[in-house]
Amino acid sequence: MFEKLSNSWELVKASAAVLQADKELLLFPIISAALSLLVVATFAVPAILAGVFTSGFPEGSGLPAVGYAAVFLFYVVQYFVIFFCNTALVGAALIRLRGGDPTVADGFRIAASRVGPILGYAFIAATVGMVLRAISERSGFLGRLVVGLVGFAWGLATYLVVPVLVVEDVGPIEAVQRSASYLRKTWGEQIAGNLGMGLVFGLIGLGTLAAGIVLLVAAAATKSAALIVIVAVGLLLSFVAIALVSSALSGVYAAAVYRYAAEGQADGFFTPAMVRNAFRADPRGRD
Repeated sequence: MFEKLSNSWELVKASAAVLQADKELLLFPIISAALSLLVVATFAVPAILAGVFTSGFPEGSGLPAVGYAAVFLFYVVQYFVIFFCNTALVGAALIRLRGGDPTVADGFRIAASRVGPILGYAFIAATVGMVLRAISERSGFLGRLVVGLVGFAWGLATYLVVPVLVVEDVGPIEAVQRSASYLRKTWGEQIAGNLGMGLVFGLIGLGTLAAGIVLLVAAAATKSAALIVIVAVGLLLSFVAIALVSSALSGVYAAAVYRYAAEGQADGFFTPAMVRNAFRADPRGRD
């Protein structure tokens, strides 16, 4: 367990070193989050004004066809925003990993050049999401469990789609196929790395939550409403910062895994052993 945590921490430090060299990489998840909130508001506000969430639908009628179309469109737009910003992030990270000095404009230029495939992949992801959601809503516990496993497998198979779209001149379907192929080629490394990132930031999140609870209790003891609000806002902002940094580092790691899986390169900030053994203890193959 301690060795796994140590490997995960090394992975985080290597990704953080890239982020330290290019702090502007943090702008991509910030922009993604802001645009995602804007998309939610764009779809939610008209629905609220129309009374969709209060009046609902006639009993037994379910969501009308126009409702499903609206939900699907929301998925497509939301996925497009996320994938576009992730493509920009991974594109800029790959420039740094290859020895360059990227700018935010470089990242968005790369993403803009791949708008078509990104939109196509957003449609694919939205379709998969809608199908899995529909099956889950009509299934019992075992059915939802199976759907969850299928969704997990889909997430793994598509882990490297964004780096593929950045580097390789292919469409969204072939990008999914190549991502799955790279996963088979380097089986377990993406899983290991993601779990490693999740482990480290999960512990950081738990530590932040524990500290926040202690501070909130201390603030409540003073009976100062202003102090309670300040602590609560500080705790909220801490979680936002953790989420943004985690997202940026995950994008950097995805770029590093792609270089290793597709190009056989892992130098500079990362080493082959670091990528291979990010979360599992493996005494073999340490470079």
